[in-house]
Amino acid sequence: MARPRSFDEAQVLRAARERFATTGYAATSIDEVAAATGLGKGSLYGAFGDKHQLYLRVFDGYCTDVSEQVEQALAGPDSEAFERLSAHVHAVAASTAADVERRGCLLARGTAELSGQDPAVAARALRTFEFLEDLFVACLEKAQRHGDIDPDADPRALAGLLLAALRGIEALGKAGKSAASLHGIAETALALLPRPVAAGRAG
Repeated sequence: MARPRSFDEAQVLRAARERFATTGYAATSIDEVAAATGLGKGSLYGAFGDKHQLYLRVFDGYCTDVSEQVEQALAGPDSEAFERLSAHVHAVAASTAADVERRGCLLARGTAELSGQDPAVAARALRTFEFLEDLFVACLEKAQRHGDIDPDADPRALAGLLLAALRGIEALGKAGKSAASLHGIAETALALLPRPVAAGRAG
């Protein structure tokens, strides 16, 4: 009978996530992961497979967490959809500015580093971006129903614009752009959303 594991798998994955987020995939050795998690290499291999398999577990978990966080942030009634969307965009700018170590998010880092050579990472990243875009579309449609966004605007196109703006904010923050610049980009992206003429705020 197999021996029960004597470690907390979730805790190990969190520690591995921190390691990969700090140094990336290629620059992180399995010895460094072992040291960060407190497990021997044999235990890591036995529980998660090789470094690549462990990274895929970490990357998938991170993508799931990001998706759930955004889904929760944007969920709610039509009447507050635009406010929730605005708050989320500014929250991304704020969290990016607060990342003084300039690590960036693991989704962005993993996509940039590995998507050209790792089909599994590329596919997971694409699913995540498409899911996030769908969340933006749904929130924008709620704002349209409430009269905060021009009903004739294409919510899919606007969602793509917001997704690109947020990815750009994260990339620029990693490069060292100031908090004021990041919030300015966020505000400009929101200002580009077409508002109803009747509201006196046409886009």
